[in-house]
Amino acid sequence: MSTTTPGAPAGTARQDPGPPEQDGPLVVYFSSVSENTHRFVTKLGCRAVRLPLHTGDEPPVVDEPYVLVAPTYGRPNGSGAVPPQVVRFLNREVNRRHLLGVIGAGNTNFGDHFCLAADKIAAKCDVPVLYRFELMGTEEDVRNVTRGMEQFWRQCMQLRA
Repeated sequence: MSTTTPGAPAGTARQDPGPPEQDGPLVVYFSSVSENTHRFVTKLGCRAVRLPLHTGDEPPVVDEPYVLVAPTYGRPNGSGAVPPQVVRFLNREVNRRHLLGVIGAGNTNFGDHFCLAADKIAAKCDVPVLYRFELMGTEEDVRNVTRGMEQFWRQCMQLRA
C-alpha cells in the first residue's frame, strides 16, 4: 500500500479495520470521539485509513484511489458541516486527486442537512456521493455499502486500466 502517515517510518500507514487486500477498496475516513463512523467502517472489512482526531495532527498523504467516508457536523445554517480534519486532508492536492467518491454519515435530526458534508465534498471535488447512512449505520447499510463498493471499485479500476 502506498498510503503514508506523516511522522511514521517510511512505508507505514495507519491501518485500522480490515485485512489489507492490496487490490481491494481503500476507505479513508474521519470519526469523531463518538466513534460512530469508525464502527461503521470496521464492519466493512476493507482497507482503511483513519484521519487524525485532532486538528493539529498532520493528515496522511494518500497516493492511491480511495473512497472517503465523512460525517456531518450539525450547525444551524449548515456552515461547518465538513469536519476541519477532512478539509485539511482534502486541501492537499494529492489527496483530492485520488478521491473517487464519498459516503456520508449523519443524523436525520439534522433534517435537510442530513449528510450535508458528503454533498459539499462531492460538489467541491466533482465526485459522486455513493451512499448515505445514519449514525453508525445498520446491518443493511453495511451490506449495501460492501456490495456497492465492490462493484464501484471494479468499475473504477477497469476505467483506470
